[in-house]
Amino acid sequence: MTPTDPTLDLTLSRVILAPRRALWNAWTDPDLLARWWVPAPTVARIDRLEVRPAGGFVTSMSDDGTTFVPHTDAIFLVAEPEERLVFTNAVDSAWRPASPAPVAMAAEITFSEHPDGTEYGVVVRHGDPAARDRHEDIGFFDGWGAVTGALADLAESGAASG
Repeated sequence: MTPTDPTLDLTLSRVILAPRRALWNAWTDPDLLARWWVPAPTVARIDRLEVRPAGGFVTSMSDDGTTFVPHTDAIFLVAEPEERLVFTNAVDSAWRPASPAPVAMAAEITFSEHPDGTEYGVVVRHGDPAARDRHEDIGFFDGWGAVTGALADLAESGAASG
């Protein structure tokens, strides 16, 4: 993992009582990703998931399960199976520079061995301190914490063991 800068980056880590394969599957299988990618009770729809460098990552979300609005339009920069994923929304899935709301970011997700399962790490990098602070203020820890909890529940249940 690239070193972090607390003035620019937000981080989260958690030990998940499941093997790395289960977490990788939950990130790379569209049906599994849809089950945890947005905080409940909002639901996610995975519109495009090409887990490879330069692959598209597009999701939508809905509060009523019927009307969906854009959520994520990004590209993967790194995809190292069961080790690391990096994506950014600063470039959209059509390879155009983007100015995403609420902030542009690059997210690095890591999966490391742990005696109890997997050390799951998240680093979300921002271009300047104001963007980092805005992301924290609008609920980074609540949102990413909630979806990490949902990911853990899914992986620990065995549903993502594939």
